[in-house]
Amino acid sequence: MASLRVRPRVLLRGLLLLASLAALGWTARWMLDADLLSRQWIDAEVTGHGLAGYAIFLGVGALATALGFPRQVVAFLGGYAFGTLAGTELALAATVLGCLGSFLYARGFARSLLARRLAGRVRQFDEFVGQHPFQMTMIVRLLPVGSNVLTNLVAGVSRVRPAPFVAGSAVGYLPQTLAFALAGSGVALAPVLELGLGTALFIASAVMGIMLYRRHRHGTELEEAIDEALESGDPAGKEAF
Repeated sequence: MASLRVRPRVLLRGLLLLASLAALGWTARWMLDADLLSRQWIDAEVTGHGLAGYAIFLGVGALATALGFPRQVVAFLGGYAFGTLAGTELALAATVLGCLGSFLYARGFARSLLARRLAGRVRQFDEFVGQHPFQMTMIVRLLPVGSNVLTNLVAGVSRVRPAPFVAGSAVGYLPQTLAFALAGSGVALAPVLELGLGTALFIASAVMGIMLYRRHRHGTELEEAIDEALESGDPAGKEAF
């Protein structure tokens, strides 16, 4: 009976993957325990700290969105800390960096593991994005359903090229980022006006996303899951993407 031989490179890669998953889990737990991305943390560590505060917010926001923390919270706190314009810019930059980070992690490091676990969703995503990755990714981000980090991971395993995926994500992220930054800035400034504008912008971006989706749908399997998520009003839309 031939002995089973495991190549050292394969073994090392597997060990590194397990170590990275453990490190990511520990980091997410630490962020929760340390109450990062809260108004108290913003007041203590970000506001009034100049360029260091900008860098801390950008780094923590990117790490948080890469790990699956809601990007809307990052945008809200960006508006709270820096005002509407700067908050939108920093939150958008952090979210795009988080998107790129989880995409590259899936593509370069965890592709074999995720390809087995997410095979069906990867196939559906490839069919949906098809020949227009920038445009269809933008539509996915505009829709008021879906998991940001799951979409990043599925895209990392799929055939989509990183440039159009990240660029389409950035454009699609912008309306919601602006909406929540407006809401965040209203906490300290003009709550009724800013919160009202933020709510209106969020609704408008969702409607625009749905209209674009209806216009460009082309009969893929993923669209059935998206339709179900939209009809049920499930904001997570985990069965879609």
